[in-house]
Amino acid sequence: MHAMAGSSSRFYGLGDVAEILNISVAQVYALVRRGELPAIKIGGRGQWRVEHSELENYIDKAYQRTKQFIHEHPYSSDEHPGDRPPAGDDQVDKDAVDEPALEK
Repeated sequence: MHAMAGSSSRFYGLGDVAEILNISVAQVYALVRRGELPAIKIGGRGQWRVEHSELENYIDKAYQRTKQFIHEHPYSSDEHPGDRPPAGDDQVDKDAVDEPALEK
């Protein structure tokens, strides 16, 4: 049985988090391993557990990032519901992009 957001369980397994966020377990594991979603590894089999409060903090930060993205990329009447910027568009460091070398 999976723990849900309204349950009294302090910790969630990665499968529970995936169900709550409606993403794959592999995506949750990647969030944990990249340090974006704090978790602990416990037991002899090294089970990952995410504390309820950490999941709530992650969700709050996701709302903040989304709000910032919307502020920086205002909606245009030319957009269609399926349109979206290229993947990673909001994380491009324009100063880090190499300029093409000029030929002499």
